[in-house]
Amino acid sequence: MEAKFIWLTAFVGIYWAYCLFWGFKGARTAKTSTDYFLAGRSISVWVFVLAATATSFSGWTFVGHPGKIFTDGLPYAFASFYALTIPFTGVLFLRRQWVLGRAYNYITPGEMYSDYYGGSAMRLLTVLVAFLFSVPYLGVQLRASGSLFNVLSDGFISVNLGMFALTTVVVIYVASGGLKSVAYVDCAQAILLAVGISILGGIALYYSGGWSGFTSGLANIVSADVASGQNLTLDGYSSKVALPGSIQMVSAGSKATGGAWTGIMCMTYMFALMGIQSSPAFSMWAFANKTPQAFRWQQVIASSLVVGIILFTFTIFQGLGANVLVANGVLENITDRNLIPELINLLSDTAPWLVGLLAVCALAAMQSTGSAYMSTFSAMVTRDIYAKYISPEASDESQKNTGRIFVVLVAAAALIVAANSSQAIVMLGGLAVAYGFQMYPALIGLCYYKGFTTKGVVTGLIVGLIAVTLTDKTSAWFGVPWGAYPLTIHSAGWGIFFNLMTTFFVSKFFLESESEKLIKDKKHQLLQSVSGMRPERKKKIKLAWGLTLFWFLVGFGPFATIGNDFFSNPNSPELWIPFGLPSLWVWQLFFLAYGIFVMWFLAFHMGLSEPINPKKVDNYFKQ
Repeated sequence: MEAKFIWLTAFVGIYWAYCLFWGFKGARTAKTSTDYFLAGRSISVWVFVLAATATSFSGWTFVGHPGKIFTDGLPYAFASFYALTIPFTGVLFLRRQWVLGRAYNYITPGEMYSDYYGGSAMRLLTVLVAFLFSVPYLGVQLRASGSLFNVLSDGFISVNLGMFALTTVVVIYVASGGLKSVAYVDCAQAILLAVGISILGGIALYYSGGWSGFTSGLANIVSADVASGQNLTLDGYSSKVALPGSIQMVSAGSKATGGAWTGIMCMTYMFALMGIQSSPAFSMWAFANKTPQAFRWQQVIASSLVVGIILFTFTIFQGLGANVLVANGVLENITDRNLIPELINLLSDTAPWLVGLLAVCALAAMQSTGSAYMSTFSAMVTRDIYAKYISPEASDESQKNTGRIFVVLVAAAALIVAANSSQAIVMLGGLAVAYGFQMYPALIGLCYYKGFTTKGVVTGLIVGLIAVTLTDKTSAWFGVPWGAYPLTIHSAGWGIFFNLMTTFFVSKFFLESESEKLIKDKKHQLLQSVSGMRPERKKKIKLAWGLTLFWFLVGFGPFATIGNDFFSNPNSPELWIPFGLPSLWVWQLFFLAYGIFVMWFLAFHMGLSEPINPKKVDNYFKQ
């Protein structure tokens, strides 16, 4: 314990000193509100590549994701496709938002939506979505950090003390330096996230007895399920290695036979995670870039390729390997929440220094997302409420100080909720990304489709937020006759269905004025002139749609059940090929490769994330 605690303290101390260094450095360079809230629109290529990757993949990726694979097996491992679907949203929208932000000097997405759709409704709703996203999402990270400190210190550090320590450090560097400090800290956090997940996967594999021990152990677990007739899908396959169907007509996902992770559940869960880069915070990340040159490299290489491979290998090693370790008596009393700390603790006696390093990797994953949302949310409240309605003449200094105050307030709110209601914060944290996804119709209207009216988008967004709330785990609070995820469809799926239907209906029957149409026309003319698709590429739009829909529907959607036994019988481990892998895992790896190709095709070949010379935007209004 003593050696482990010393190394833990040393590594965490060095890491937090690095964070504070960038906080104080950012404070010295943040002269204006734009410097503070948007890093002076000067984020470079590789800073964005690393920082946006760190922001996209939170502490849940490090701690929660392997835990769910442990409890739910390969059906949940389909969630690893979020390494591609999260940046898929960025491919569709980030480049065009950057153009609008540069052309009109937007600082917050509320300013952008209000300017395009008119009035205050979208501005205020954007702040609301940012709040619903930021507070619970941050709360989840804080709770997880407290639990991590508690387990690794063998109870010496309480959960609440761990949460308070992390909150203090994050508040200091975020409030001091704003988005620039967040970006440079996130660069290190992206590297630590990847390194930590890879090492932990190797640890799980090593203690499982190497590759042969891992595959034979998994085979024994599957054979035991089949022999006992327990933990089986409707097709009689072990639920550890097979999807429980395309969809199940049950009132709640928890009532599904063989688990909730049907094909349609996996796909609609991907919808929810696509809400990360459609959330208001990522609009600000777009605005903060010097050029859009970094977008495609982050989307295709850093996220899809690097993180994708890591998630489909090392996190699965952790989750499935933990089942083997439990069966072999190496781990005891393991849950989805304590799996990672207990894996780290296996090294307490043999490599206490590595315990300290892995603890820092976990903390980095937890901080990376929380800090970004603290910074961007404080900017939105300051600009869209304080400077817009309370003090329109507020100086840069006043705006910066107000932003710092709101950083403290949002952190305090998340800390209080996380400390006093752990179950509620986990529940709300799951809602956050589904809420973020409800911004899709607004973004589609802004970037591509002029047919969505202000009333349509506003009404659709409200209806979508309500639908998400009533079909997620929060449905229990309202006593509705259905439960969470009815028909094994995720709340994000229900939300976007009602959102889009409402948006289309209201836009169709409640038309907008000519002046409103004119404002939108000007924005779309700008986007078409500066970032429009070249004629030779437009000829391939149908192909792009086909490739993408095939990936969504067959790769990890309702037709992914083909993968249950496409390569081998999941109930016959002796026939698993190649490399002793169950058929569903091979299917996932194949569609990972296909998905990376689709992302390359969209971002590079179709030019959806093609770089734009800033002078092209600057000169547009001079013509």
